[in-house]
Amino acid sequence: MAPNDVAPPVTPAKPEQPAMQSGVGRAFGFLVHDVSRLIKRRFERRARQMGLPITRQQAAVVLNIAGNEGVSQAEVATWLGIEPIALVRMLDKLHEEGLVERRAHPTDRRVRTLWLTPAARPVVERILAINKAIREEAFAGMAAHACDTVINILDGIKGNLALREEADDSRGAGTASLMVSISRLGSSRSRPAEPRSLNKRAGERR
Repeated sequence: MAPNDVAPPVTPAKPEQPAMQSGVGRAFGFLVHDVSRLIKRRFERRARQMGLPITRQQAAVVLNIAGNEGVSQAEVATWLGIEPIALVRMLDKLHEEGLVERRAHPTDRRVRTLWLTPAARPVVERILAINKAIREEAFAGMAAHACDTVINILDGIKGNLALREEADDSRGAGTASLMVSISRLGSSRSRPAEPRSLNKRAGERR
C-alpha cells in the first residue's frame, strides 16, 4: 500500500451528553435556588461593607415588622416559613442590637407582639438601599420592564404552589382523621365480650 493510501487514524466520537443532564443548569428549580443563593450572598456582602451587622433573613424580619408593627411572633414565623424557635433566636439577636422590642398583647397575655425601636428606622432605609442595588445588579442589561415581569411571574408561581400545598395538607389531614376513625371502629369491634357473672351462669343452669 502506498504511503498516501494509508487511512488516517479514526478519532472516536465523543458520546453525546444526555439532554436531561446538559439541561440541569437551566432547570427551573436549580435556577431559582441559585438566584436566591446569590442574592443572599450579595446582600450579606454589601451589609458587611456598610457596617450593618445583619443577615438577609434578619433583614426580612425587620422589614416584615416595619410593614406590620404589632405583628405577633407566630405570624412572622409563618410568613418566613421557619420554626418559631428559629425566629426566637433571630429576635434575641435583633433585640441585642437594639432594633426590635417585644411587647405583651393588649388582650392575650400568651401572645408577644413585635415593634421596631427608633434605632431601627435608619437600618430599614439601609436595607432597602441594599435591596435596590442588588435588584439593579440582577437586571442589568435587560429591558426596563423585565423586573416587573419576572416578579409577576414568580408571584404567580408562588401562588400556584402554595395552593397545591394547602390542598395536599387538607387532604392529608382528612386521610389521617379517617384512619383514626377506622382504627377506633376496629378496636371497638374486636373488643372481647365481658364474662358473665357466676350468679348469672348458675341461674341459666337451673
